[in-house]
Amino acid sequence: MKITGGEIVLKHLEKEGVPYIIGIPGHGCLGLFDAIKKAQDSNMIQYIQVKHEQSAVHMADGYYRVSGNPLAVFTSIGPGALNTAIGMGTAYVDSSAVLLLTGDTHVHMKGVGVLQEIERDQDSNFIRALEPLSKRCWRVESVTQLPRIMRRAFSMMLNGRSGPVTISLPMDVQSQEIEFNPHDRPKDKLGKPAGDSTDINNAIELMINAKRPVILAGGGALRTRCSEELQDLAELWGAAVVTTMAGKSSFPENHVLYGWHTGSKGTPVGIQLCKEADLILALGTRFADETTCSYKEGESFCFPDTKLIHVDIDPNELRKNYRCDVGILGDLKLVLMQLTASYRERVSNIKDYLGQDYTNHILKLKEEWQAYLTDVRSVQLDKITISQLIGELNQCLPKNVIIASSSGNTQAQLFQEYCFNEPYTNLTTGGFSTMGWALPAAMGAKLAKPDTPVVALMGDGDFLMVMQELSTMAQYGIPVIVIMANNCGWMAIKDLQTDMLGAERVFGNDWERDGRIYSPDFCSIAEAFGIPSQKISQTNQVAAAVNNGLQSNGPVFIEVEVYREQPYSGGKSFGWWDVPIPAYLKERRAKYEEEKKGETV
Repeated sequence: MKITGGEIVLKHLEKEGVPYIIGIPGHGCLGLFDAIKKAQDSNMIQYIQVKHEQSAVHMADGYYRVSGNPLAVFTSIGPGALNTAIGMGTAYVDSSAVLLLTGDTHVHMKGVGVLQEIERDQDSNFIRALEPLSKRCWRVESVTQLPRIMRRAFSMMLNGRSGPVTISLPMDVQSQEIEFNPHDRPKDKLGKPAGDSTDINNAIELMINAKRPVILAGGGALRTRCSEELQDLAELWGAAVVTTMAGKSSFPENHVLYGWHTGSKGTPVGIQLCKEADLILALGTRFADETTCSYKEGESFCFPDTKLIHVDIDPNELRKNYRCDVGILGDLKLVLMQLTASYRERVSNIKDYLGQDYTNHILKLKEEWQAYLTDVRSVQLDKITISQLIGELNQCLPKNVIIASSSGNTQAQLFQEYCFNEPYTNLTTGGFSTMGWALPAAMGAKLAKPDTPVVALMGDGDFLMVMQELSTMAQYGIPVIVIMANNCGWMAIKDLQTDMLGAERVFGNDWERDGRIYSPDFCSIAEAFGIPSQKISQTNQVAAAVNNGLQSNGPVFIEVEVYREQPYSGGKSFGWWDVPIPAYLKERRAKYEEEKKGETV
């Protein structure tokens, strides 16, 4: 059977069980797109038409985070391919598997300067711009290479530390034909590595003697979907479980042992538990600057006084930022099972964690945190605060709801304050902190779990970057509830400028027209796309608006006008974050630090 290069790609997607391919057609991918048409006509795969290539990657990213299975994204040559860079960077940093297929210059015409070719340094070399954002890149020079490259791409995406990959398909390769055996080989079954037995035993020695243990769960705990194993070990060991932003919802947050978060955006609960800990078991975390309070000693952690066991699938992360007493290279789920089994074998008098002094200490810290939130949310203003909005959402959203959030005050306060009771329900941009991510990612999540309610929680600056995807949402009837907190500007940066530079240095963040605060008519925009909308501004309006959205069974847009003045424009920072400022403003910074030092919950 003779088939084209484009059809080979689609045959492999079918074999791997990929249900959707997302993108925008162009002259650089005509051969591939014709194969997509044939595949859609035969119900092999469904094509989804987005309005910007960045959003295509974000949708695939959201789908993978919920389902554990990758989707394919395709683009034309040149600008279309480079439009994926933000999405690929986000997926790469957060270890999310996405297959990117880009058009490219004909093999026999490389270097002549065809339309949209970049060739001054090397012939047809735009793919080099995507190399730092991909786990692996391939340029296919012959259609005979395609079957092998497609197999390698799926193996590379999903084996070890997951991540996005890029395959560039020259236009002639997409259309060339070769003999193809549809029963070439079965789908690859990938194994996972367990931890070394010596490392496991060394870790158990430390765990047995720990009095104030903390398990720090990072993004790897979400990717490996190890919530059950994590809970088993935490309860057996009696350890507090603290999560990073990337790891939030890897552990049920209504659990007695849940210790919220540490770091610059953390809570007093998690910060104190981590500083007091005599042993931390770190699972799939990079120990990046926000989690570690920019490595300032004694702010997030007290290494080396606190012992550290670090578990990761990526050897590059072990001992990268902190020396660890025991480093375990392996799959988190398997390592957790090994630690649990070994701990049971070694410890004969295992005590029930309930009622223990350490557990009561965790509960006391959490009671103080809840009292603080209650106090903050009791304020009476002309508009709802983001904290009040988070509190209302925690009451009215179903416990299995999936919430996607992007960079900004909504993300930070959702992280600090929202309680996810079911694992794997928090989707957010971690290390790349990408604006414009939540809306397309929420659509991808809904495609992965059509029977589960999905919310995109965004700020207005965040939403403005991708609002054209309301068209995609309406076009395919994807029933996501978009909740947009409107504070008429990039408020997270305005708040940072205020804190770090002083109110007199705040500049360039508000939406202004003729010297007055300005906002587009977002509800009219949503309605113009064919999406029902509602505008609210008061606490007692949230539940009704959300319930109407849940009952509609279609896409819904809710604009929430939120209070925009400090100290209620955002949340409170309890941790340190190193943001360098000009020398002439350091006196202002010193004063700020002195004021902050005296603050307590």
